Amino acid sequence: MLTAGKAMKVSIYLSEGSTHHGVPTYSSILDFLFYRGVSGATVIKGIAGFGADHHMHSASVVEISDHLPLKIEFIESREKVNEILGKLEELAGSGMIEVQETTLTKPSQVSKPKKTTPPAHLKMEGKAKMMRIYIGESDRWKDKPLYKALVEAMRANDIAGVTVYRGSIMLSAVDTEEKLRSFLPLVDQMVEEGLVVFSDVDIIKYSYRALDVDLPEAQAGNVSA
Repeated sequence: MLTAGKAMKVSIYLSEGSTHHGVPTYSSILDFLFYRGVSGATVIKGIAGFGADHHMHSASVVEISDHLPLKIEFIESREKVNEILGKLEELAGSGMIEVQETTLTKPSQVSKPKKTTPPAHLKMEGKAKMMRIYIGESDRWKDKPLYKALVEAMRANDIAGVTVYRGSIMLSAVDTEEKLRSFLPLVDQMVEEGLVVFSDVDIIKYSYRALDVDLPEAQAGNVSA
């Protein structure tokens, strides 16, 4: 594993269309570096350039766009570079290899999976209110579908849950009467034409508050937040 300090930076310049035993050269080199334990490598694609043959290549010319310059770049210890340089020269063929000394101030590290805290388990029991909002499917608010904006606004305002029914759009949200009525001023701002209905409900279900909502605009059915 690389450590901070002196290291070697290797740049390999290739033509995008070059191959090694029928496989793109850059792919063969990446496989070689990967299985020889090199810390990491990057392939950079040029948009124009010329090589030793002095033929100009450009992405704007379709016939020669597959011969654009490529650069593979990696940083490793001097020992590792000396160990693999001979094979790299063989793989690069007519390409060019540049090696220069560099100083590594912070080595990359293997990313560790983030520990996620499960959302708080919320049990709601007792009397509550259901708010139904009827709007048109084509209604929009600030360049996004109105129903989606309303769901996002309810989630931001900690409404316990909302379901969107397609057709003529109906949003059905359940929470305490106090919380739903406090949300009404925002509904007034967002809904230019529609209908809001309140009704009493009994809550007998456990739920999670911290849930992400994905609302594919073209999918039929209902979506729960």
